[in-house]
Amino acid sequence: MIQSNTMRTLRAIPPLLLWLALPAVGSKHTPPPVQPATSFAAVETHENEKVAIAAEPYDTREKEAIFRVDYLSHGVLPIRLIVTNNGNQPISLSEARILFLTAAGDKIQVAGPEDVERLMTRKEREGGKIPLPTPLPDIKLKPKASNREIEADFDTFEYRALMVEPHTTRAGFLFYDVSGLSDPLVGAKLLLRKLRDADGNELFYFEIPFKKYLQSKSSQMN
Repeated sequence: MIQSNTMRTLRAIPPLLLWLALPAVGSKHTPPPVQPATSFAAVETHENEKVAIAAEPYDTREKEAIFRVDYLSHGVLPIRLIVTNNGNQPISLSEARILFLTAAGDKIQVAGPEDVERLMTRKEREGGKIPLPTPLPDIKLKPKASNREIEADFDTFEYRALMVEPHTTRAGFLFYDVSGLSDPLVGAKLLLRKLRDADGNELFYFEIPFKKYLQSKSSQMN
């Protein structure tokens, strides 16, 4: 059998480089099943208002594997917000302010996809190249965090429910830039204000400490 120069060159390329050049095998990037807020460690329940809200950080490599992008390595912390309305009237989050309150008292706003993109270097978003002998074109490596992947993650996972119907739980992710913090969850809280009932009355604010989450996480590791 006659082998072309291209075939000989390809055989000379280490298998690892060929593997890197292949398109990524499709994995399912789907949100986890929705469970009541009271199923989570970091939760605050207002019995009179019949509302429970939980915050579940995705602060490990295993948990953040559902995303297309490695946010943790860039100082972005995904937090899953779970809102359970056990009352008979809807509640509105259309005006809600949901802030990450650090141990030092600093308030961090929710990050949008454009904020996350700014944290990534151009090389990470566009991907590198492995040069090959002429006449073969260079192998283009898969970007570590393309703008398209970031936007796809926000489309799939971002919390979007502006209304939580009676006896319903809504969930989704919020992303926070904690790149300046060495251990962001220690002493931190999620602060929610300006939630309203069906009559437009503001609910009492929710302040959810991450202490119980860290304790539950520690107990699972022991």
